Amino acid sequence: MARMIFINLPVGDLSRSTAFYETIGFRMNSAFSNAQASAMEWSETIHVMLLARDFYSTFTAKPIADAHATSGSLLCLTFDSRDEVDAIHRAAKTAGAAEPRPIEDQGFMYGGAFEDPDGHTWETVWMDAGAVDAPPA
Repeated sequence: MARMIFINLPVGDLSRSTAFYETIGFRMNSAFSNAQASAMEWSETIHVMLLARDFYSTFTAKPIADAHATSGSLLCLTFDSRDEVDAIHRAAKTAGAAEPRPIEDQGFMYGGAFEDPDGHTWETVWMDAGAVDAPPA
């Protein structure tokens, strides 16, 4: 079986967050979702669990960070093209995302960042694999 990752995020409004993630291309897996959590699939191996804040608190004794005020992680999604990066940024803006860092074109790398409704930062990146494999000049 392929290794998988499940990213658990506390959210203030589960319905709003679920709609946001669906708008940017995630698919909700209803078999693992309920009134306290939405299981959102990005790919066969990448999943985001949106957990209502009170439910999230049952998994930790630590205070839950306000991602609008503090940064505890930067999550990054890779894409096969610049157009795909542009498309997710358009979808995120349509769904109400903030854009703390606009898309930058560095030639061999292209991407930016957006924040979901709860302030969780998602970076986006496309990289020219040929440039990465090339020896330094």
